[in-house]
This record gives sequence, structure tokens and C-alpha cells, in this order.
Amino acid sequence: MNENSMNQSPLQNAIVGAQMLFVAFGALVLVPILTGLDPNVALFTAGIGTLIFQLITKRQVPIFLASSFAFIAPIIYGVQTWGIASTMSGLFAAGILYMLLSGMIYIRGKEFIDRYLPPVVVGPVIIVIGLSLAPVGINLAVGQTGDGAAELVTRDTALVISMLTLLATIATSFLGKGIFKLIPILIGILVGYITSLAYGLVSFDAVTAAPWFAIPNFTTPEFNLEAILFIVPIAIAPAIEHVGDMVAISAVTGKDFIKKPGLHRTLLGDGVATSAAAMFGGPPNTTYSEVTGAVALTKAFNPVIMTWAAGFAILLSLSGKTGAVLQTIPTPVMGGIMTLMFGAIAAIGLNTLVRSGEDLSKTRNMIIVSLVLVFGLGGMQLGLGEFTLKGIGLAAIAAILLNIILPKEKATEEV
Repeated sequence: MNENSMNQSPLQNAIVGAQMLFVAFGALVLVPILTGLDPNVALFTAGIGTLIFQLITKRQVPIFLASSFAFIAPIIYGVQTWGIASTMSGLFAAGILYMLLSGMIYIRGKEFIDRYLPPVVVGPVIIVIGLSLAPVGINLAVGQTGDGAAELVTRDTALVISMLTLLATIATSFLGKGIFKLIPILIGILVGYITSLAYGLVSFDAVTAAPWFAIPNFTTPEFNLEAILFIVPIAIAPAIEHVGDMVAISAVTGKDFIKKPGLHRTLLGDGVATSAAAMFGGPPNTTYSEVTGAVALTKAFNPVIMTWAAGFAILLSLSGKTGAVLQTIPTPVMGGIMTLMFGAIAAIGLNTLVRSGEDLSKTRNMIIVSLVLVFGLGGMQLGLGEFTLKGIGLAAIAAILLNIILPKEKATEEV
């Protein structure tokens, strides 16, 4: 552990904590903006979730928890189909699944994940999560609503804004130095926002009318079994991603957090934080890799810094102006970001398969990956009565069942 970061004054820790929130801010508020949730609630639940995580892990891990991209598609579908309150019951149950996985890891060890949730299961599911969102990103980028039903901004104007946003994000990712390299999303949004101002697409009337202090628009869950069964399988992929995040932050700090406080504790913290977020109407929490990157850059290894970041997130959530400003961001700006983000999610899934060394020419692996992709992206639906399983949820369940049912191939078998 870096001694300098541990011996900083409270003021220094507070400043670095504010910087960590700044790094996370773009992605944190992107999820609620895209899904129709309240950005102020997302800020509040990110702060609360991080504090819960610190409590459960005995404040040993310098990590920040905030809005998970993996749940964007199911939240959008859930809000449109059942409403926010019912969708929250599914997200609450997703947190429960994390807790159950935590218990299994505590009992069986990490081998439980390796056996039942290997890369050949998780990888294609992550690909489905990213690609299933592609049409939404393109629709917004060309000035339409997410479902393409109506035009909000003329196509030519929207393309200028969305492509400038995209180019700024890409350029910052490649050319940015220091802290700027860690906030490409935020830089892209700023460029798109300024361009939108030049086109006269931004109105500040709502910002002027918004109060400086306001309690966020919290929403409590309403039990909906269909929403729960739809969302819970999707939680498997980000739960596995959590393992990778813990490996990454362990490598950055030089401490093995998989052993101490233990993967079961970190996953439990993530799960309780996710369920707590749903109790207030916020998106599920996940450990933020961009914050891990900032920790690596600044060598700020003291977990107290994340306590400050969480506190600032909660304070910021209590201003009505915050949400009002975020709501003024035109949809083409978000479309420009989404075209990259959703593709990046799919690329993570591909990388999961590549890094694992899975041979997709083997019959077993080919069948699992093929069916998961076609079921998830092709519109396959399975249901009984009013209950229907499709999309990401169907893909996740299919992947798990196929991995359990299909026999392992002998090492000498040639395909």
C-alpha cells in the first residue's frame, strides 16, 4: 500500500475524492439518462452503495460503485413494459443473486464460478448485452427517439452533433494525457453539448426553475415476478465481471483483495449495494474500472478517498439543479456516446472469450456461443401464459443450461 496516499491530510483526501467522482461522473449519470431513471437518484445510490460496500469489506478496497452498463437494455425494456417500480423489484432481486453467489463462493471457493460460469457462458452473454442495444444508440445518433418512432432533431444536425461527440471521445481515449485519458466520456459529452448550444438545441428554462436543494425522486420497488425472472439472469454477467474488477484493483494496489477481505465479501458488498439502490429507484451498482484506472494513475490507494467521493455524490444528488442540467443534454449527444459504449460492451464479451483461450471450433463451445447469440439477438421467445423469456435473459439462461447439459469433449477429439 502506498504510504504517501495513506498519510495525506483530510483536505487532500477530500480533493482526491472529488476527482474520483469527477472521473466516474460521465458514466454514472449516463445510465439513468439513457434508461429514464432520475440522475439525482443514481448519484445518491452510488454514494450509498459505495459506503455499504466499504462497510461490508471493512473499508479495505479503494473502489467506487456506481451505475452498471450491463443493465441498460433490461432497464429500458422493463421501464417501458412494467414501469420503474416493477423494474426495481427485478433489480433488487439481482442484488440478491449477487449475495447468493457470494455465499456459494464462501462455501465452495472461486472454483464455483470457474465451473458453472466459465468464459464460454459469460462471454457471449456480454456480447448480447452490447449488441442488443445497438439500434437504440443509432436511433438517438440520427436524432430519433430510442425506438425510432419519432424524430426529435433533424437527421443532418443530429449526425453532426453525434459524430463530433463520438470523435471527441475517441480522440481523448487515444491522445488524452493524465486525468483526461480517464474521462473520455465526459469530454465527449462536453464537446457534443457545446455543439448543441451552437445549434440552439439546449434550453435552460428547467434549470432556472429547479431548486438548489431538493430530495431526489425516489421510487420504491413493487413486486413483479415477470420483471424479476427477466432481469435476474442478466445479473450473472456483471457478477462475473466483478471478479475481474477485483483482480484489476488488486494488481494496481499490490494487495490481493480476492483473499482479503475476500471475493465473497466484495461480491456481497456489491450485491447489497445493488439491492439498496433498487430500494430508492436507482440503477444497479458495479465496481468502476475507470476509477481503478484513476487509482493506478494517482497512486491514491487509501480507501478513505472513496468515502469522500461517496459523500460528494450524495451531496450533489440533493441539488435540483444537478438533475435539471443533465436533462438538458440533447439525445444526439447521448447517441454519439452510445454507439461507442454499446460496441465496447460487446468487445468486452469477445475479449472474455479470447483471453480464456476457448476453442470455438470445438462442437460444445460452438453450440453454446451460437445458440446464445441467435437466441439473444434474433428475437427468440419462450414463455408460458403471460410470462415470456427473451433477449438477454433467455441468452443467459440458455448459456448456463447448455454448459451444464452438454458433455465435455475429450482432449483428443478432433472437430
